[in-house]
Amino acid sequence: MEQLRSPFQGVYNILRFNWHFYVLAIGFVMLLILSNYLLPQVYHSLILIAALLISATVVTSLSVSCYIYDLSEFYKLDWLNGPSILANSNLININAGFDEISHLLKIKYPELNLMVCDFYEPLRHTEISIKRARKAYLPYEGTLQINTVAISLLNDYADNILLVFSAHEIRNKSERDNFFAELKRILKPGGKIILVEHLRDIPNFMAYNFGSFHFISVASWYSTFKTAGLRIYSEEKITPFITKFILEDNGTEY
Repeated sequence: MEQLRSPFQGVYNILRFNWHFYVLAIGFVMLLILSNYLLPQVYHSLILIAALLISATVVTSLSVSCYIYDLSEFYKLDWLNGPSILANSNLININAGFDEISHLLKIKYPELNLMVCDFYEPLRHTEISIKRARKAYLPYEGTLQINTVAISLLNDYADNILLVFSAHEIRNKSERDNFFAELKRILKPGGKIILVEHLRDIPNFMAYNFGSFHFISVASWYSTFKTAGLRIYSEEKITPFITKFILEDNGTEY
């Protein structure tokens, strides 16, 4: 596949869209270092430990992100080789306002009938990082704006639906359940939903510390799938930090 990503683009984007977290971390470490000169020596060891822990957390999260987004070849999309994505089939790629996948899909599957949808609504999806990403990158040409409550597409339209690092931005559980029920409605019989996400689990907690709470737990995902009338066709790790779910209609009504 043609290389369309610049070196370390993943880490650069993380720093670019979440710079406020890193500014706060650096500022707090500097404050700790300054307090080392102002407080009695008995506190110096504790101050040093705190500064090292904060620094280690930042370095670890950026190192893991570099591995995932820049070194793991995730964006070669080889993890899509398993699902049956046929020439001239209808695939919907759904994002939350930041789309790094669609142009790669068209390179990997040039005969694909690709529809790109964006569910971002600023009053519902309030993450500042998404707002910054939307300002930095233009949407894929022809992207359709959709609503998570009622997707403006016909029943049984899509052969496959792809969501990569986007669905967790739907923070409200009821909204997320309804959204996946809508995905089931527009999915053809025998079609598949391919969901790629970080999980709120031990590996991601070790990598991102409290930042991992922005992700959705596997139990909550399972609940959403069941409520929406979907079942898990397969579940696998792309990396220790990324999980791919392939979902299908379980034959029940929502």
